[in-house]
Amino acid sequence: MQDLVFVCTGNICRSPMAECLFRDLVKDTHPDWRISSAGVAASYGVPASRYAVQALAERGLDLKGHRSQPVIPQMAATARLFVVMTSGHQAYLRDMYPASVDKTELLLRFKPNAQETDLLDPIGLSMDVYRYVRDEITDALAGLAQSLDRYKAP
Repeated sequence: MQDLVFVCTGNICRSPMAECLFRDLVKDTHPDWRISSAGVAASYGVPASRYAVQALAERGLDLKGHRSQPVIPQMAATARLFVVMTSGHQAYLRDMYPASVDKTELLLRFKPNAQETDLLDPIGLSMDVYRYVRDEITDALAGLAQSLDRYKAP
């Protein structure tokens, strides 16, 4: 099994949405990948934000069972790929886990014609912002799925 970890700040909005959306996207094509998420400033056990749950429910996906977790050394040791939401998350992983540098990618790098490198944090914003972020994630995940095989361990 290959481990892919989506990383954001609190692990209650962006990374859980990415985890759930990507798991659904690749369940039949890449069953050899274990998909999870974590946060650089997350605590354990916090549910996904109400609007994140609602945004995915609109796509037929259930995020109600999600509980937050922080990035921990074991993840850094076992993850084949970290997909981060911002350059700040990338810098955090580089500083805390130097071995993760070569296995960390910005999510929006996978979105065709992306105008930004950092994905907006929707925490505390409107439902429309959550939908926008969900759609940005969805667009980027298609590109990630297409290039996933190049990240496999030899």
